[in-house]
Amino acid sequence: MDNNKKKSMPPMVNVIVLFILFLSREAIAQTNSQDLKMDLLKTEILKMDSLLFDVAFNQCDAAKFKKIIADDVEFYDDRFGLNTSKENEIKSLNAKCARPEKLTRKLNSCTIDKLGDFGAVQIGEHTFYIDGKPEGTGKFIHIWERKDKDWKLKRIVSYEHRPIKK
Repeated sequence: MDNNKKKSMPPMVNVIVLFILFLSREAIAQTNSQDLKMDLLKTEILKMDSLLFDVAFNQCDAAKFKKIIADDVEFYDDRFGLNTSKENEIKSLNAKCARPEKLTRKLNSCTIDKLGDFGAVQIGEHTFYIDGKPEGTGKFIHIWERKDKDWKLKRIVSYEHRPIKK
């Protein structure tokens, strides 16, 4: 009887090894799928950041700005406090664009991560320029909400604004 047990063991080991290989393949496939989803998310948010700043802010496209920010936007700023009015945000952009000097923004760096099924968080740092000359830096946190296939900027935290040391 002991001989029969010894003969049946190698097939069981083979089954276990095959099962472990199957599970590891599945884990790798899921990891690759998650990596692709994160790459897509990062691409989408960087595109939205570009539309928000390179188009709406830098080129003074208030119509584009209005489409990007949520109706119930909340903007927390270390210099001005809290604003919860989309209309005030649009007025602020228009006032910036009416100034004689040209204020623009360039993204220095950011990280992006998903927020479950809600959307994404973008945390970064940018430099502001006046007439092409660096004037100051700031940090930000953006909460992006996915609405169907569109992205809306829902929450903004803008902080650590610092002048460039000359």
